[in-house]
Amino acid sequence: MSSGGLELPPGESGRRGDPAPQGDPAEPAGVTEDTPPGAVPLARPMQIGAELDWGADAWSEVRTRAQRAGRAYIWLNLIEQRLRAVVAAVLRPVYAPVHGDDWVVAAAGPAGQEWVQRAVAVREVSRRKGYLLDPADDNVLSFLTLPQLRELMVQHWPCFEPYIDDRREVELVLDELEVTRNVVSRNRALSRTVLDQAERASARLLEILGSGAETPSAHRLPVDAVEELVGDRYADVVSVHADRVRLQRLMPAEDLFGGARRLDAVGIGLNLLVQNFSGRRLVHLAESGCRTRLLFLNPASSAVKRRERELGLKKGELSRSVEMNILHMRRVRARLRDPGAFRIQVFDETPRFTAYLVDGDGPDGVGVVQSYLRRARGIEAPVLVLRGGRRTALRSGAEPEPGLFTTYREEFESVWSDSRPVS
Repeated sequence: MSSGGLELPPGESGRRGDPAPQGDPAEPAGVTEDTPPGAVPLARPMQIGAELDWGADAWSEVRTRAQRAGRAYIWLNLIEQRLRAVVAAVLRPVYAPVHGDDWVVAAAGPAGQEWVQRAVAVREVSRRKGYLLDPADDNVLSFLTLPQLRELMVQHWPCFEPYIDDRREVELVLDELEVTRNVVSRNRALSRTVLDQAERASARLLEILGSGAETPSAHRLPVDAVEELVGDRYADVVSVHADRVRLQRLMPAEDLFGGARRLDAVGIGLNLLVQNFSGRRLVHLAESGCRTRLLFLNPASSAVKRRERELGLKKGELSRSVEMNILHMRRVRARLRDPGAFRIQVFDETPRFTAYLVDGDGPDGVGVVQSYLRRARGIEAPVLVLRGGRRTALRSGAEPEPGLFTTYREEFESVWSDSRPVS
């Protein structure tokens, strides 16, 4: 009797005791000597699951894709919100006095009738289903996509021209972002190259449209969109680099020290400054009003000898290098009309870190900090880049707290107070 209640006649190969040839295709799966006459054998369930498992490499790839897509989405979200605000600020005063709340439909005109009506329909569905949780989104403009916002700008460019200089540049930037938008919206793989291109394009478009009050140190260390959103999770650490070579590739010494009004540095030989920023530029900085304080490890101290043994250097090799750097800085100081603006001192304590604090006396400070490792030279040690000033708390109820920049600035002052001047 089958499961459906109908008895099926047994086939020749279904009789008990009739052997079937090995591999006979007529033999039903699951037939054995214990199968009763007239029974319909059921295939055993296939073993599944092994094909569905992801290995470590697959999970790593998926997480990388998600991280890139999330980063790109943050930029696209900022761009879309900014573009909506710009379109509303320019076109609402033109159309709203006549068309009221339907000013977006009127602005779209016959050329945009199809997509604007689609946006109206989506808005009505969202209203009925309760998707509109924020009253600020209860308007047609909030349902326009990035290409549709661009179309409104292009159609009404004479209205935008007084505020935006180059229409062609805006369109090129939006073309670049459209590639990223399509990839992210369909959850496809976003390459690192396309992500970098999208971030550059987004930053450029925000600059064109006006990004509001910028962070004071943004001229030296550009603010990243992701940093603004999750930065409070990492104190004031802006970036971490495996070594100084990677730091200088992304942040050359000219970008870090150029235009500084105050420069404090402490370390063994201060190579990042001395060997990568010319004496002529240091003189120019000082003559422009920059106050510089440099703290070198005393080349005659026992700490230098211990450091030489740690690094496996020949006796006196590190001390001579530090002496050469100090002599170079003394020559810079000798060229200044006000030597007091360029102070050099040495300390005898065991060096624990090297730090370069630029404009540390104001809210626009930037710091580069490295810890000393026993077997690694300074150029090989990991680097932290810090942003000075009190960071705005992003979580509700959280109080802004001073970050690592303040800690290292206080440590510099402590070492400076115990150091000796170099004549």
